[in-house]
Amino acid sequence: MTATLLFSFLFAITILTLTPGFDTALVLRTAAAQGWRRGSATALGINLGCLLWGVAVGCGLGALLLASEMAYNLLKWVGAAYLLYLGIRLLLSPRTQPQEEATGETAPQSYLSCFNRGLFGNLLNPKIGVFYVTFLPQFIPAGASVPLWCTLLALMHIAIGLLWNAVLIGGSHYFAAHLRRPAVLKVMDRLTGMVFIGFAAKLALSRR
Repeated sequence: MTATLLFSFLFAITILTLTPGFDTALVLRTAAAQGWRRGSATALGINLGCLLWGVAVGCGLGALLLASEMAYNLLKWVGAAYLLYLGIRLLLSPRTQPQEEATGETAPQSYLSCFNRGLFGNLLNPKIGVFYVTFLPQFIPAGASVPLWCTLLALMHIAIGLLWNAVLIGGSHYFAAHLRRPAVLKVMDRLTGMVFIGFAAKLALSRR
């Protein structure tokens, strides 16, 4: 890969990473509501999802999603249903106190639960697979190993994503005291729920 090609990839993927989306909303909400450790677990899950998509695209799964309408639609509807479930849950059951102070059903989520939410929110979005399969090949040197380079490019994306997640989590930690007030928690959960439902509708209505 030439220096120009590498710079072009890093510039493009940085802009795309900074563009607000489901991942940004999820990391911000988790970090603000449950603390930086659980926000970090969510971010790690999201970025592992990117790595798995990069490997899958390199091995041909992305091409399958691009070629098979049935496979694409199946993953799309499962992903939309998952986002819809998260959104409705936040709308109907917003918190009135920080989760670490609550009991029963509103007890703090485990780190594994936060990690899984980020991971599956990413894996169940076929747009990422289609994006990778159409975007990454432009930056693979001629004659190079496609699986290897897709994985390497995904790792570069992850490095930038982790830096951006650190900025988001650091910012949410600064405002944590204000964001943890009962009234703010309830409004934040409902707004996040509407954002998730919006992303579910966008995904459900999307085409390859």
